[in-house]
Amino acid sequence: MQSKTYTVAFEGLEAQPVRVECALSPGLPSFSIVGLPAKAVSEARERIRAALSHLAIALPAKRITVNLSPADMPKDGAHFDLPIAVALLTALEFIPLEEAERIVSMGELSLTGGLVSVRGALPAAVAAGGLEAALFCPHPNASEAAWVGATAVYGPQSLAELLAHFAGRALLPLARPGEVSDMAETKDFRDVRGQERAKRALEIAAAGRHHLFLVGPPGAGKSMMAARLASILPPLTAEEALETSMIQSVAGVLEGGGISKTRPYRAPHHTASMPALVGGGRGAGPGEISLAHNGVLFLDEFPEFPRPVLETLRQPLETGHVLVARANAHVRYPCKFLLVAAANPCRCGHLYSPEQACGRAPLCGEDYIGRISGPLMDRFDLRLEVPAVTAEDLRQPAAKDGSAEIAQRVAAARERQSHRYADCPDIRVNADCEGETLIQAVQLSPEGERLMEHAVKTFHLSARGYHRILRVARTIADLAGSEDVADMHLAEALSFRLVKPVVFTGETMTKAQSFA
Repeated sequence: MQSKTYTVAFEGLEAQPVRVECALSPGLPSFSIVGLPAKAVSEARERIRAALSHLAIALPAKRITVNLSPADMPKDGAHFDLPIAVALLTALEFIPLEEAERIVSMGELSLTGGLVSVRGALPAAVAAGGLEAALFCPHPNASEAAWVGATAVYGPQSLAELLAHFAGRALLPLARPGEVSDMAETKDFRDVRGQERAKRALEIAAAGRHHLFLVGPPGAGKSMMAARLASILPPLTAEEALETSMIQSVAGVLEGGGISKTRPYRAPHHTASMPALVGGGRGAGPGEISLAHNGVLFLDEFPEFPRPVLETLRQPLETGHVLVARANAHVRYPCKFLLVAAANPCRCGHLYSPEQACGRAPLCGEDYIGRISGPLMDRFDLRLEVPAVTAEDLRQPAAKDGSAEIAQRVAAARERQSHRYADCPDIRVNADCEGETLIQAVQLSPEGERLMEHAVKTFHLSARGYHRILRVARTIADLAGSEDVADMHLAEALSFRLVKPVVFTGETMTKAQSFA
């Protein structure tokens, strides 16, 4: 007897169809799986044997051969348990052959025949829709997969329920999409006392998705304000929610079977490895920068990250995607995120305080911030110093503008950008704007042209820095509701860009203040 059914293998966010064939032939009893299976797939034999024994189904005294095609594609993951069991049960005539050929299945089997939750149900449903086949997956993943809407999704809780469905004894209901999660943000900008300039920078960053670098002494509120950035970002659009959920599904962090409209906020520790941050490791999975896609990536203690790890951020920050290259896999993940980095001015953190600074000041500050390379620093659109909060600031009443009011201004600015770039599908916010589109979006006055020319000569701005200033100025104009980029918008953008977060000399501060 021979049978055939389908499952998927994951290459990044794409679920590639895999044909699962099973053949029973005369010979010494054996159970072999071929087709480049990984260790977890090879171990499926023992789980399937125990699950069938629990259902009082004995394996025949024949050679059982399971082939996973295409044979040259690596197969990894415990989700191959269920399709292998379906192919075997079809060969044993427990499941009709024509039914098995019209389904895609995935799921891990317990020793008692129960189905255990697996990763990647959302992209698997997309692949099943392309094959015009129904998807059978564990019950906890069914509501997640049903969001695709391109195919019928069934969520059995055990192998026994699956057999009862195909036998016609108890048909499984169609799975329904999970609830849309729109969690209320409890952290509010009203909790922040003082730091008006820093809050203005965060508002600009949120409106145009501009990368932000904060430097200041310990306790100034850098982490506190970064944690509240998600509260002023607009909800995810339907397209962005699906993109984000696909990544979370492959990574196994999508909870509750629902798609969230809240933008992701990721804050890895500075001891994170390179695969953890940019992706890779076993199975070339997505890293923190991809899990932060369409959201915020906060890197606290930025200079404490290993230098090679930080340098890997340079290309993803420019291109909006990362290519994880391995000997047997080349996987591409999207990673358009808002990077917020925070750092102390030096190792002790008290460089700006003559009373508390160490004896190596100011060289300690130059050495500490100097761990960040110039090309990486050049990719930050906004850079500013966050001063220490005084006792007077702490006694002040809560700010009038909380997260709700700031979020309204950010949403209005994003709406203007959406209309402006309606004919450019690859541009969603000002940070994506480049080339001729940027020239059309930012029309400077003669005075503005002279101001930019003077800034380039005085502060030796690179071409990248020049264009990033124009994008920030465009965002400031959008927040002001202005169709044109005025000189005052350009001057404010320059004031956030020109100050390098190291030890400031009097001459440098005078030049920077002249543009503010």
